[in-house]
Amino acid sequence: MTTMTHDNTVVSGSRLGAGLGLAVVSAASFGLSGNLARGLLDAGWSAGAAVAVRVSIATVVLMVPALVLLGGRWHLLRKNLPIMAGFGLVAIAGCQLAYFNAVSHMQVGVALLIEYTAPVAVICWLWLRHGERPSRLTLAGAVLAALGLVLVLDLLSGADLSAVGVFWALGATAGAAVYFVLSASETTGLPPIVLAAGGMTLGALALLVAGAVGIVPMAVSTQPVTYNGTTVAWWLPLLGLGVVTAALAYVTGIAASRRLGSRLASFVALVEVLFALLFAWLLLDEVPHQVQVLGGVLILAGVVVVKLGERRTTVVSAHPAGG
Repeated sequence: MTTMTHDNTVVSGSRLGAGLGLAVVSAASFGLSGNLARGLLDAGWSAGAAVAVRVSIATVVLMVPALVLLGGRWHLLRKNLPIMAGFGLVAIAGCQLAYFNAVSHMQVGVALLIEYTAPVAVICWLWLRHGERPSRLTLAGAVLAALGLVLVLDLLSGADLSAVGVFWALGATAGAAVYFVLSASETTGLPPIVLAAGGMTLGALALLVAGAVGIVPMAVSTQPVTYNGTTVAWWLPLLGLGVVTAALAYVTGIAASRRLGSRLASFVALVEVLFALLFAWLLLDEVPHQVQVLGGVLILAGVVVVKLGERRTTVVSAHPAGG
């Protein structure tokens, strides 16, 4: 795993417009995932089954373009198998499984806001593991995000919040942090779509094996799924999860990052939270409390400040991390 690099990409006007459009599509697609999953979970699906089907469908969709971009360079897959395994098992399967379990115990928007403290976790990892000392601005952003998390959890009012849901949401935070770290590696030689397809393949296989041996519950249902009073066939949200919230979301996100650079793309990705809250209102009739909205604003502000502070990060040790 290599140290994350700082992005200084210069973006032309045409690439900026195209990149922003793709980034918004990606954010909207990702923001829909928890809401579609919630309907399936309420209809009798387990989180493991929903994730396994989502990842499997996305694997099928991405496999052909991934093979084309790989161009027969099979040695790259063998060389980067540990990274793809970590990406698939932790950043994709593990993160999605934790997030879907979280939304089965709490509101979608709250679970996503907790997950979006992941950039702060990445900063801590880089400091402890790679010696990248955060600047004062970065630390200030981390404090803002921490205060926002307290408000999102509504700890000050003594509200009854699911401890199990918070546990799973924090697990999603860890998975998202691994995603950010592994995605930042520029030494693998793997095209981004190949990394995504390879990781999804391994993640899907791991989930199916875990389900077969009984480690991960795999409950499915053919009962209709209801969203805010509207009933649809069970296969429709599954198709949406695989094609829209996984395959489309990853492909457009990768394309946006290539046009905008990782720094600007990460800022635009924060729009996912707004889309998730909008879809939660439309599909699930979920509206967060006012104090939770304030906490969400502080979390997003904290993440933005953390990102701004990366420009001032001082590298005190450049030893590469193992594994």
